[in-house]
Amino acid sequence: MRRAALDKVHELAQRDRRVLFIGSDLGAGTLAPMRAEFPDRWFMEGIAEANMIGMAAGLAMDGFVPYLNTIAPFFTRRANEQITIDLCLHKLPVRLIASGGGVVYAPLGPTHLAVDDIATMRVLPNMAVVAVADAAEMRRLMDQSLEWPGPLYIRLAKGGDPIVSDPARGFTIGKAIIMRDPGTVLLVTTGVMLGRALAAADLLKGQGISCGILHMHTVKPLDSAALRDYAAGVNLVVTIEEHSLIGGLGGAVAETLMDAEIRPPCLLRLALPDAFADEYGSQDTMLEAFGLVPPQIAAAIRRRLG
Repeated sequence: MRRAALDKVHELAQRDRRVLFIGSDLGAGTLAPMRAEFPDRWFMEGIAEANMIGMAAGLAMDGFVPYLNTIAPFFTRRANEQITIDLCLHKLPVRLIASGGGVVYAPLGPTHLAVDDIATMRVLPNMAVVAVADAAEMRRLMDQSLEWPGPLYIRLAKGGDPIVSDPARGFTIGKAIIMRDPGTVLLVTTGVMLGRALAAADLLKGQGISCGILHMHTVKPLDSAALRDYAAGVNLVVTIEEHSLIGGLGGAVAETLMDAEIRPPCLLRLALPDAFADEYGSQDTMLEAFGLVPPQIAAAIRRRLG
């Protein structure tokens, strides 16, 4: 997924002279072809994320469209003030490509886990937040990112994730994608949890429980119209995310349903707990520890349905 995003940055730079890249202490070979072709539009900063954001803001004010890349918590924790004041306050077209969303960096422990990044970013005025499902969908997002009118936070997964998105269903920033029509249950997902939601829905189908799936790749601006339409008439809405229970997709969905002019359905939020991780492992082992693999998701839904 990261390679798909960065390769697209190079492609966009070939199409538009405004596009440039800024990395933060990344590997020596990062975007080497772009560096060779456009050395005046490729920059590698050190471990100085706040400075990187300020630099990008200045370039954006001068007419450029900067694409930045570093590890997700290095954006959201180290440079929060600069993102808020330099980018969001001025609604600048800077794209933050955030590697390792969720528990991808499980071997490195809680300092590198991005379990609160969606909450941190979606609360900022003018910031859009997107988490696509796979590399193919990332390419569709990047094609649209160039003309997005303000700052954009792009959450990356581990890479090598199975392709579960469907190009025939299209892609528009801010527009949810219905992957399966609602039945008794509507699953609302974001990012790579789409694949796990599809697998859980298959398990439940075999047990006589029909699940629709709404892929909410854009958490902000949330497609509230699609959510209201597809939630109407179901017995249970389930949000599934690789993020803290607080402030992420589940919170956004709950807020929207409570404000809607419909009878809000029962809501089950499946997410990471409000706690620092106290173990190391892999993304899959961490998700299993927190009850977010398909059999556990299916079991939680069965329990809620009684």
